Amino acid sequence: MKASNILIVIFLTATLFSCGSSSKDKKSDFTLQTNAPGNGISLHEDLNLSVKNPKNIKIDSIVYFINDLRISESINLSQHKLGKQNIKATIYTADDVQTVNAPLLILNDKSPKVFTFELLNTYPHDITSYTQGLEFYNDTLYESTGQYKESKLRKIDYKTGDIIHGIKLADEYFGEGLTVLNEKLYQLTWQKGTGFVYDIHTLKKTSSFKYNNSKEGWGICNDGKVLYKSDGTEKIWILDPETLEEKSYIQVYTNKGKIGRVNELEWINGKIYANIYQKDGVAIINPKNGAVEGVIDFTPLKKKVTQHQGLDVLNGMAFNPATKTLFVTGKRWDKLFEVTVKPKQ
Repeated sequence: MKASNILIVIFLTATLFSCGSSSKDKKSDFTLQTNAPGNGISLHEDLNLSVKNPKNIKIDSIVYFINDLRISESINLSQHKLGKQNIKATIYTADDVQTVNAPLLILNDKSPKVFTFELLNTYPHDITSYTQGLEFYNDTLYESTGQYKESKLRKIDYKTGDIIHGIKLADEYFGEGLTVLNEKLYQLTWQKGTGFVYDIHTLKKTSSFKYNNSKEGWGICNDGKVLYKSDGTEKIWILDPETLEEKSYIQVYTNKGKIGRVNELEWINGKIYANIYQKDGVAIINPKNGAVEGVIDFTPLKKKVTQHQGLDVLNGMAFNPATKTLFVTGKRWDKLFEVTVKPKQ
């Protein structure tokens, strides 16, 4: 097996969705059937739906849905999101209306490309920082750190590692990811179901918000309009920038299965870059459908930092628009690395 294939197998722990090729609801006279073996199908393939009618009941009409979106009985899936979906048929007869459901798993139709990096510069980083999130704003680095009674929000001179300004979170909060949108800094906390909003210039807390669907806060980024939030599963939630409600989500999938434990997020050139917790690599995700289009192997970086008892995994990345380079570090790493990403040979 090629090294790149080994990397993907190790880095991307795929969990396939298993089910029958059809599903019959209780008390229903009908069965919803698909052309997909095991009800698993790849992006860009045609999905064909039909209803099995063993009692030969006279049917007036049938309406098909993927989740709540009405579709025809034959549809190309190129514009649909990946992951676990629900397909439904509503069957109208002369004196009854019945609904039957079936699960559907949509996978990517391509394996992820494998990337590596070129190391440009190395800068000092606070070895005590349990790094959860990094973000550049006006060529200044902002960092969120975790652990109960240790969590902080900091404004940093990345070239020297000096703390320009910092605040400590209350002891009951475990800091997580952060992002900056419209001069507001958003910081997540882990299991309290709460995020905080700060003035980017003063780091004064201006408000807080609750997670209305997800249970935990892990990573967060933005595309200049909306916020994207991970919760430690394969889901990335899309937040309304005004209400901060989790309105919808994408599911992170490859051509083999889901990628869970999605952590720190960064928006770079129209894609979401995501640390996968406890993996020394980053997934490059299509924000429209959740497809993992690439993976970056950062394994060599951990060997370049001081090895000590508290050393933990790779986590924390920030794209600097001023230099057009990526900065990465880890939990209790004493170095911050500036890199460019390139295809692995």
